Amino acid sequence: MVGRVPRTVPRARRWVRRETLGVFDVDTLLDDAKVAIAEAEPRRAVRELLERTMSTPTGVGDALQPRRGGLDLLYVSDELTVLHVVWAPGMRLFPHDHQMWANIGIYAGQEDNAFYRRTEEDPRTVREAGGKELRVGDVLTLGTDAIHAVTNPLATLTAAIHIYGGDFVNNPRSQWGPGPLEERPYDMDTVNRQFAEANAKAGLTA
Repeated sequence: MVGRVPRTVPRARRWVRRETLGVFDVDTLLDDAKVAIAEAEPRRAVRELLERTMSTPTGVGDALQPRRGGLDLLYVSDELTVLHVVWAPGMRLFPHDHQMWANIGIYAGQEDNAFYRRTEEDPRTVREAGGKELRVGDVLTLGTDAIHAVTNPLATLTAAIHIYGGDFVNNPRSQWGPGPLEERPYDMDTVNRQFAEANAKAGLTA
């Protein structure tokens, strides 16, 4: 699980599906993401990178081989974070923000996003304001101020690559829940417990 980590991490190990041409490779993805983040429109460049990557979702799945819910940190720096995110069957993560833009590419399963807005009466609270279902091959772009909750509605794993325009691991952000939809500091321990509980409920072991 992801906790607080240094701003640089060792290079991710390499996964390659060697029997085909145009294979998915984590090192290549990270190199391309670093180039994209330096473009004049980095959010758009990263989205295009993820769209190309998700055009062959089976290859991504063969390489990453998700087996249980969790967050796998592939790369983090001040400008860029790349996460491999796997939602356990039926898992729901409470509303939260990122405080930076993000692009999310789905290569397995389905991710249902519920979006929220701060209320005028009390900006520390939020109310639901629409949603979007993501299926295999879809890419979603989120703005810096986005607040969303995520649900995996399936009885199987949902898996994605998330790319953020900043240090997603160490920068402060907020969550609304579990419980009342009142703003509080994002708590990674709570998130890790939710993954552990969802994995246990689904009978998924390490």
